Amino acid sequence: MNIGLSFSTNTRFCAVIGDPIEHSLSPAIHNAAFRELGLDYVYLACRVEDLKGALQGMKALGNFTGLSITIPHKIDAMKYVDEVDPVDSSIGSINTVIKEGGILKGFGTDGPGACRAVTDAGFDMKGKNILMLGAGGAARAIAFTIASNYFPGTLTLLDLNEITAKNLANDIARHCSFVPQGRHMNSTGLAQSMEDADLVINCTPVGMHPNIENTPVPGGLLRKGQTVFDIVYNPLMTRLLKDAQKNGLNIISGADMFINQAVLQFKAFTGIDAPVEVMRKVVMENLVK
Repeated sequence: MNIGLSFSTNTRFCAVIGDPIEHSLSPAIHNAAFRELGLDYVYLACRVEDLKGALQGMKALGNFTGLSITIPHKIDAMKYVDEVDPVDSSIGSINTVIKEGGILKGFGTDGPGACRAVTDAGFDMKGKNILMLGAGGAARAIAFTIASNYFPGTLTLLDLNEITAKNLANDIARHCSFVPQGRHMNSTGLAQSMEDADLVINCTPVGMHPNIENTPVPGGLLRKGQTVFDIVYNPLMTRLLKDAQKNGLNIISGADMFINQAVLQFKAFTGIDAPVEVMRKVVMENLVK
């Protein structure tokens, strides 16, 4: 199928919804993958304010197959689907909905996508000291996935809002039989936590385009032997990653998480393994270097 030129009554469609949505790379990524495999699918970006109506429409339209969900709808979407994966129910947000037999099923791919990026980079999280910066939606997904599946030694959550960090730590402790530490991300707390961290994961937007000279971690706090993962993917090399690389540390780009979560969504939408390198090429061509 030639996406964008030829459609039929059999064409299945997927979409990403959010507000705003103009910045999304998801249509380019998924449509390139559909073209590569010759699938009769199309993927659209839709600005949505009426979330409930959008999900009702998905259920009503026979060819509507899958949905990606971004800000600000990841939490509220759970109210309007029929089933939610138990882990994602604990996390409190979803970023993917598929329709199976008229039933809307919601789940998340951010956590698994991030953890796959870490393991693909050769880092074994079992028994390691992991430091996460930020306690928002993406951090929740990643922290729950790590605590549930990867058996870290310690998991420390830092946030500018100490209550948010402690609440996330308590939520994980209740659902995962693992007790993280939630702390205030001030200069003292950050410096102390960095001393023991084997893996540092930035889940804050600090350093995102256009504020590319900002970093959540002063370069002087980085130490040999650490691995640094920044989930910000635009720019591809954030200030944090540049500083880490300059100090000889192992680095993991947010682009890897972004690609992995899209790959997982593609498989959920189509039942077919995604052409990963095609999707990676699209991402790399569109990111600020």
